[in-house]
Amino acid sequence: MTAATPAPARQLTRRVVTGLVVAGFGFASVLWTWTFALMVLAIALGCLWELDRLSARKGQELVFPVAAAAVTAFIVLAQFKLLHQYDRQLIVATMLGAFAVSLFGSRTGYFARSAYTLLGVLYIGQLLSYFVTLRNVPEGGMAYTFMALVLIAFTDIFAMLVGTSIGRTPMTAISPRKTWEGAAGGLAAATLAGAAFALLGAVHMPWWHGAIIGALTSLAAQAGDLVESALKRDALVKDAGTAIGSHGGWLDRFDSYIFGGVAFYGALWITGHLGGTPSG
Repeated sequence: MTAATPAPARQLTRRVVTGLVVAGFGFASVLWTWTFALMVLAIALGCLWELDRLSARKGQELVFPVAAAAVTAFIVLAQFKLLHQYDRQLIVATMLGAFAVSLFGSRTGYFARSAYTLLGVLYIGQLLSYFVTLRNVPEGGMAYTFMALVLIAFTDIFAMLVGTSIGRTPMTAISPRKTWEGAAGGLAAATLAGAAFALLGAVHMPWWHGAIIGALTSLAAQAGDLVESALKRDALVKDAGTAIGSHGGWLDRFDSYIFGGVAFYGALWITGHLGGTPSG
């Protein structure tokens, strides 16, 4: 008789399989700009819904129709390469829409509903739109997007592996399971991966540019993870949702990508690999 697989091993197996499936869909979507934009939009709306649920636990929901419309507009405008022309107008329209629609809610919480709505749109819609802008870079957009996804994935994977194996020093009470050792492991892995992308010719840049981009992306990705942890702790929940099984919700899985994509785009611009300004 075959011994039953221990529960922790089964959980790890499910987590790995789920992660590979999600990664497969994500990397495949990069091959075409429209499929990638649709993937980013689906992720953004999933994250926004979970942020709405976290806000509800704090006493006030987002004005979700306004927030969802604005997040969709950020992604669509980025796909059509128009975001740099209309981002300010979109932010103003979101603010005015949140103020107007909030008037029809409860008598209390008007300020919170309006503020949470604008925060959610900026946090999720505007920041994730940088991934769509990155994919639409005329020369190298696909390679850059693959690089960004790998750097963030390496940060997550190696921070977890190093943290669970040798992590001893907690980073913050907000997320006590995260350690400085794990953070260093994720940073080192992403820095080396960035240099490797450059050395292997996957992107056209000096190796040390790749290392700088990897390091900045990793730091931002880990900051994004901590910010999402703070939001969950404030709402007194362990996971933002259950949409991705053992990985938790959309926010749990993609929190590091929200900040990491912006940092990658900015790092490309800082190192001279993008023209113009770092905007949509």
